[in-house]
Amino acid sequence: MAYVTTSSGIRKRMYVYGKTWNEADAKLTELKSMEHGGIPVPDSESTVAEFLAYWLAEEVEPNRRPKTYQGYASVVTVHLVPGLGKKKLRKLRTQEVRTWLNRLRNECQCCKREWDKNRTEPRCCAVGHCCQRKLSTRMVQYIHSVLRNALQHALREELVLRNVARLVRTPAPSYATGQGLPTSVAKLVLKELRDHRFYALYVLALTMGMRRGELLGLSWTAVDLERRTLIVATNLQRVGGELQLVQPKTASSTRTLPLPQLVVEALTEHQERQAQERAAAGTEWKENGLVFPSRIGTPYEPDNLRRSWGPIRRKFGLTHRFHDLRHTCITLLLDLGVPPHVVMEIAGHSDHGVTMKVYAHASLDEKRRALDKLSGELV
Repeated sequence: MAYVTTSSGIRKRMYVYGKTWNEADAKLTELKSMEHGGIPVPDSESTVAEFLAYWLAEEVEPNRRPKTYQGYASVVTVHLVPGLGKKKLRKLRTQEVRTWLNRLRNECQCCKREWDKNRTEPRCCAVGHCCQRKLSTRMVQYIHSVLRNALQHALREELVLRNVARLVRTPAPSYATGQGLPTSVAKLVLKELRDHRFYALYVLALTMGMRRGELLGLSWTAVDLERRTLIVATNLQRVGGELQLVQPKTASSTRTLPLPQLVVEALTEHQERQAQERAAAGTEWKENGLVFPSRIGTPYEPDNLRRSWGPIRRKFGLTHRFHDLRHTCITLLLDLGVPPHVVMEIAGHSDHGVTMKVYAHASLDEKRRALDKLSGELV
């Protein structure tokens, strides 16, 4: 037993317990050391679930983007509360977090959530043929990061002595290099889409490397065709079941880009096409100032844009996603010898390490030219 100052500012008598006398004595020594060092001792009896609810409401929702809050809340509800929610926050141990994460990584989600059992005709886990549908390495890492962020906030508020989640390591996911279209195929795609109502959008995706949400969230006020500039400052996302214009994820995602002639011409034609659509819609037109809205001016459903890419992909026998058009822009810029820091700013990456690690990859011909050049110097 020792008298210590708690995080609530009250001096209290606190007891320690252990399986052995040495364990209890070590805990008592730690308490006294904190008291002598002027460090308040956490005295909250709240559970992990109670703290996570407070953290989401008071820290995440007011200060983070809606999409971030939505992702955090989903992880808390689906994974953290069922797994660790009943444990006392201040008593949570590193070993408990590590054991729980290992179990989470190896669990079949179909068995755990009885997805197959709820099907009209069970075909795997419910009939004894486990489908081994486990969480991806990236998802486990994300769940761990949400817990780590929450406990870091608890540490700042002196509710815990240390962030036990930071002491646990999770395997890092491996990212494949960006798979862009070859230049010849990119030209064929643009030729095929020449009369498409979103031809200008595809031109922007291939030549400016803009993300899907950035394209659909682009407003005419951000486009200056006379000065040939474009400002990427909004992002269209589905949040809570509704399409919303939100701020970019990072400061580097907000950027001003010069417009090449191909883009200027495509946007000029698109502006005229949109004026015709506005006139045809009449009173049904809902003006939102968007460059790429629906046929009545409302925000365009992102999934519909993905579907519009499907016929083109099938026609040319491609396996590329719509997002790979952005990859095409970045990889072609790098192949043309554009400095990585310039490509980084065009793409809106936070640092050039992302640009080089995820997108940069040399072709066999490039490697051959490089090695031939080196061997030539040695002859």
